[in-house]
Amino acid sequence: MTEGAGFSAGDLPEDLTAAEAGMWQAFRNGSVYDLSSGDAVVDDPHGGHPWGPERSVRARIVCWLLLDGPPALAGRVASLKLAGVRITGTLDLAGGTVAPYVELRGCRFDQQVLLPEARFSTLRMVDCSVPRLEAARVHTEGDLHLPRCRFLGGVRLTDAHIGTDLLLNESIVYRDRSGRSIAADGMTVGQDLQAELLESHGELSLRSAKVGVSLSLRGARLANRYARLALNAPQLTVGRTLYLTPAGVGSPLLSGTTPARGTRIQRFECQGGVRLDDGRFGDAVDLERARFAFTDDQELSLRRVQTPELRFLGERPQRGKVVLSGARVVNLVDRAASWPGPGNLHMGGFTYESLVPQGPFPLAERLDWVAAATAEYNPEPYERLASVLRGAGEDEDAREVLLAKQRRRRETLPLAAKCWGYLQDWTVAYGYRPGRAAVWMAVLWAAGTLAFAHARHPPMNSGGHPAWSPALFVLDLLLPVIDLGQVGQWQLSGGWQWLSAVMILLGWILATTVAAGATRLLRRG
Repeated sequence: MTEGAGFSAGDLPEDLTAAEAGMWQAFRNGSVYDLSSGDAVVDDPHGGHPWGPERSVRARIVCWLLLDGPPALAGRVASLKLAGVRITGTLDLAGGTVAPYVELRGCRFDQQVLLPEARFSTLRMVDCSVPRLEAARVHTEGDLHLPRCRFLGGVRLTDAHIGTDLLLNESIVYRDRSGRSIAADGMTVGQDLQAELLESHGELSLRSAKVGVSLSLRGARLANRYARLALNAPQLTVGRTLYLTPAGVGSPLLSGTTPARGTRIQRFECQGGVRLDDGRFGDAVDLERARFAFTDDQELSLRRVQTPELRFLGERPQRGKVVLSGARVVNLVDRAASWPGPGNLHMGGFTYESLVPQGPFPLAERLDWVAAATAEYNPEPYERLASVLRGAGEDEDAREVLLAKQRRRRETLPLAAKCWGYLQDWTVAYGYRPGRAAVWMAVLWAAGTLAFAHARHPPMNSGGHPAWSPALFVLDLLLPVIDLGQVGQWQLSGGWQWLSAVMILLGWILATTVAAGATRLLRRG
């Protein structure tokens, strides 16, 4: 066969096999070329049943059709639509421009598919068995669909440009020689990236990728037991929402939606670390019912993530860490049972503007949440929580948080300062419970009045002294600075003199602690 001969007239080349001749005619007609047998076991592209020459075409002929194929029949649009076809050899379209529409369903490739720097209008490969897809810098004006495919040696979409949607639903992808299942660093997707119920055996890499609308990994199962990361997506940009949530199983109508109650679901599961550092998400990051299985040195890393809403509603990781350092969130929607324990949560510089707990999340547990994130004393998480509670009108809870901060700080102080801290706590709770000062003052005033009612009190000056009043005398002792005209008018001796000194000291202690607490409250205001 002389390459290019007779193509302008659409003549059938001479050395095509019967299967290839049928494909050739179907291409010109724009119709589906189906070589399936009708037996589901035999037609399974991922099974072991052999497909003979009667349903095999050469990859070279497929490339020829797509790059320089015959004209369409009158009133038809040329397109390649194959079903149940085995493609032998390497399908190499590197650098080519493919104008026809391409749709391959249930096909089996003997060797890898090479599409680097190729250009397509739309490319659909559905339920195909592919040793490897090499498509770095591929460009599609429309969709790239790869649902239910199996890629035994990984997929490479580095710096690819997908005009509308990229679909990987229910695909199974195994690692390549570098340990990656899907390498899509720098990829741009115009609309949605759907990888629901995806099985990834290796590192799913989306570094610096951009998705115009939403990225859905609903029900996906990511596993990379032999390396640190199962999902590596720093600097990921998603126009709306990242879904790491359950997916409905068994109905294609459930794709792209949150399953209704009662639907059989599959959770998002990840065995291996997740890195979403410096990500930007227009609407939310949703971790509803997500399940993470980490080793001790793996983590869910959300460092410096920015999103209007973080829905932290997954299962509590039994091992590994959750890192939110530097993240900025408007609404933090969370559940008490979702957060890891002490030492496994890091929130330095984490800011949020409102808390929306799902289910019971009492203040005591919220304080445990802050304590879990601060192995060493750090005032910032306490102050952030207090600020958010105060903004929500929960002033009493905000004071409790700041009191907990002072108690945590006290444990880091030297002995003398620690003792002074305990005294402040017992008396007026560091000024956050000023009512205690009045109670202590009343108790000391009543006790002192009863005691000094029995004291001998000769006047210092025989003339011009006021009438003796034990109540006013004790009050004059307890109130520093204020002079009620009692102290200095009476001459006390022995134990009464010592008791008056104790009253003066206690009065100064109460006044100092109240002043320190008031200063803190004014500073917060």
